[in-house]
Amino acid sequence: MYSLIRKILFFFDAEQIHEFSVYSIKLINRIPFASLIIKKFFCLNDINLERKLLGLNFKNPIGLAAGFDKNAECYNEFSNFGFGFIEIGTVTPVPQPGNPKKRIFRLVEDKSIINRLGFNNKGLDKVVRNLDKKRNIIIGANIGKNFFTKNEDAYKDYLKCLNGLNKYVDYFAINISSPNTKGLRDFHDKSLLGPFLKKLINANNKMTKPKPMLLKISPDLDNTQLDDIIQLVMDLNIDGVIATNTTTSRDGLVSKYKEETGGLSGMLLKEKSNLIISYLRKKLGDNFPIIGVGGVMSPQDAIEKFESGADLVQLYTGFIYEGPGLIKNINKLLLKR
Repeated sequence: MYSLIRKILFFFDAEQIHEFSVYSIKLINRIPFASLIIKKFFCLNDINLERKLLGLNFKNPIGLAAGFDKNAECYNEFSNFGFGFIEIGTVTPVPQPGNPKKRIFRLVEDKSIINRLGFNNKGLDKVVRNLDKKRNIIIGANIGKNFFTKNEDAYKDYLKCLNGLNKYVDYFAINISSPNTKGLRDFHDKSLLGPFLKKLINANNKMTKPKPMLLKISPDLDNTQLDDIIQLVMDLNIDGVIATNTTTSRDGLVSKYKEETGGLSGMLLKEKSNLIISYLRKKLGDNFPIIGVGGVMSPQDAIEKFESGADLVQLYTGFIYEGPGLIKNINKLLLKR
């Protein structure tokens, strides 16, 4: 059924369809009993799927990655598809339109997507208003800096988001790894990352209720860069790592869109992400929290993420290509193991 729906949707511009889909999901869930019917089809509740991580109780280990519900507009509706947690954002202090359109490209032959959105979002105040309602799912906030903020002042943008969102979310993802905001990936350099993270950690620790802070990293790091980050993570007691963001690599692509700039997600990101996760697990030990994301297009792909060392797994491109049934199918396979 979803394969037919996907064929129809893929006739239209990717960003327009994304906006249409979010609006439609919100609208459908307002129909009496619709949310109950959706849950009946897609949710799988079983105590054996539950995970305890970061001091939080996840009803299952499959989450929606940042970028889908940027402005926290329909996290409750997405939870009806069976996700165990939702990561909103990326949120910046001030609303921004992002990069010029067209900026999302479907690489159907490669089961991938290239995006160069550039942290388009409605800003911190709007997101806070959207979060100020009853919810029934764990929410993480992916936060970043405005495009016009210089790197030496970037920490101020992240601090505004930490302060503004603290009482509304369960954890923070510190996004330094998007390839679509100029200079952002410079923060992978330990000389910049150390002082930057210290400011955020100190501010978080002073809050009435500090929230877990995870660092979202690039898949395009070499082992030396990874070792530097791992050392900082251990020295500063970062709560966890999200591995990984999108890649700038175009190895193996066959689509006509392969020369488009931006971050690549989907099938061809899987191995790069898994290698990073495996390296992190080996260096950080068995108990360090790792969220794996990148190239989960099937239940078996999710299993490979867990086997690489991930505690939780997030979907984005797989959700677009395979539909909401993918979440339940992953959880079914987990129960069989």
